[in-house]
Amino acid sequence: MPELAKNNLIPVLRISFPHEDRLGRGKMELLEHIRETGSISAAGRAMDMSYRRAWLLVSDMNRMFKQPVVESQRGGQKGGGAALTPFGEELLACFRRMEATVRTTLASELAWLEDNRSPADGGQR
Repeated sequence: MPELAKNNLIPVLRISFPHEDRLGRGKMELLEHIRETGSISAAGRAMDMSYRRAWLLVSDMNRMFKQPVVESQRGGQKGGGAALTPFGEELLACFRRMEATVRTTLASELAWLEDNRSPADGGQR
């Protein structure tokens, strides 16, 4: 197994589905914040985005798959909330495994890129 890159280069995984649907680290981060906070609104705030934007991203994910990713409850005495469904938990775990696989698989190439980069303190040409 190749040694993990000892650098700051980070490959970014983004899955593009037909019809312009995409799944990437931003949506996965949103899911993590929803799991932590129990709220789409609070998750959006944690990412410096509006509730509407967060809700639209959740709606996109729920539409993309056969099963819902996030379930939400409207306000009431407890003010509503949101939670990842079991499928949402699986999706998040699967995506994180894919990211780890990409990092591990590309470790030697990332190290090569890092070794050949110009110094950060004035390497512009």
